[in-house]
Amino acid sequence: MNEVPAHLPRTVGELRAAGHRPRSVKAEISDNLLAALRSGADPWPGIVGFSRTVLPQLERALLAGHDVVLLGERGQGKTRLLRTLAGLLDEWTPMIEGAELAEHPLAPITPASIRRAAELGDDLPVTWRHRDERYTEKLATPDTSVGDLIGDVDPVKVAEGRGLGDPETIHFGLVPRSHRGLVAINELPDLAERIQVALLNVMEERDIQVRGYTLRLPLDVLLVATANPEDYTNRGRIITPLKDRFGAEIRTHYPLDVAAEVAVVRQEARLAAEVGDPLLEVLARFVRDLRESTVVDQRSGISARFAVAAAETVAAAALRRAALTGEEPAVARPVDLDAVPAVLRGKVEFEPGEEGRETEHLVHLLRRAVAETARERFAGLDLTPLTHAVADGHLVATGERVPGREVLAALPELPVLHEVAQRAGVGADEPPGRIAAAVELALESLYLARRLAKDADDHTTVYGP
Repeated sequence: MNEVPAHLPRTVGELRAAGHRPRSVKAEISDNLLAALRSGADPWPGIVGFSRTVLPQLERALLAGHDVVLLGERGQGKTRLLRTLAGLLDEWTPMIEGAELAEHPLAPITPASIRRAAELGDDLPVTWRHRDERYTEKLATPDTSVGDLIGDVDPVKVAEGRGLGDPETIHFGLVPRSHRGLVAINELPDLAERIQVALLNVMEERDIQVRGYTLRLPLDVLLVATANPEDYTNRGRIITPLKDRFGAEIRTHYPLDVAAEVAVVRQEARLAAEVGDPLLEVLARFVRDLRESTVVDQRSGISARFAVAAAETVAAAALRRAALTGEEPAVARPVDLDAVPAVLRGKVEFEPGEEGRETEHLVHLLRRAVAETARERFAGLDLTPLTHAVADGHLVATGERVPGREVLAALPELPVLHEVAQRAGVGADEPPGRIAAAVELALESLYLARRLAKDADDHTTVYGP
């Protein structure tokens, strides 16, 4: 929990004397965003690949004070982007202590708070809320009710003796309780259409209606949502009046280049072993090839989570191999890529008619990604000496029980091997596992170029002439 600084005012009188003035949440975000842009600070920490496309559109929408819906395929970082919006709020904001909603001490909105403010005047107690507590996220599900989002009559309060016509018998839902904050609704089309209707007043008139009550609450919220384009036809849709009330609809996308894809994986993956940039580039190209393949159902998309899971699988394979061989540190090598198709096959939706060939397609695209990465890494480098060394009888065995030092020991001292390691970003004095990873990539590229042969069984792969 964030501890409230001791110097902040604790009563309305102190707050007013400090010169505090209420601001709407949209004005607050706009002011803080402008301050970040003017100072050169990054308002979107951890967001990769959107700097020239999505973020400028989102910034314009926020500066205009618009509610926003992010439209994009699964795994494009929509939720991650919404969560960064909380960083644009003031670090601390005042609220009436003990109030049911997060009301500003100088602008109460519920009958109970208005009554307390009139009775206590400058002695009305003030507490402070951190910006992290002002972000509320709701996953839209078909069983979500109006009571969950807006509110309903509280039978306990009625049982206490209050009349059914008393507005104070209302138990407020998620949106009113997010007063002076952000409300994020994930997968908005999954909300039943009759539930979406309940948001219309919140979006436009900024008030709520509960059952037969006419309760005017001037709510101050920024409503943001995510949606998948497929949801418009498969599971549900955003009703037209609600779409009309969103000021901005912004399309997201997958990373546009290999470097951005690698950056996302580096940031999000929890790697149990060391995975070098060349192998991450292989996985990035593999994912991009899947997104362009005609045998893959592109309507379902290939999530960025696939690349993250692939990197974590490769790291786990390297960690297991290190445990079997006793090699330290655990470093991923191209042989560890073999674990990816079998483990992650279920995360890819294929077109009808491709049943039984899923693994074959994945292996083919993974090999193509290896070839493309090696071609770029070793462009202009003559690997003929390595080919001749293997042809002269220096067979190279690798596998889950072969440590990196044995891979290197199988080859004679060749200047080209130092260049291969250098192209892979590995120094000559680094551990054998890292150098072996670079050498294996070169050997695999020669095999894919039909300049070497490769024999494999369950545990060992041998490169030969």
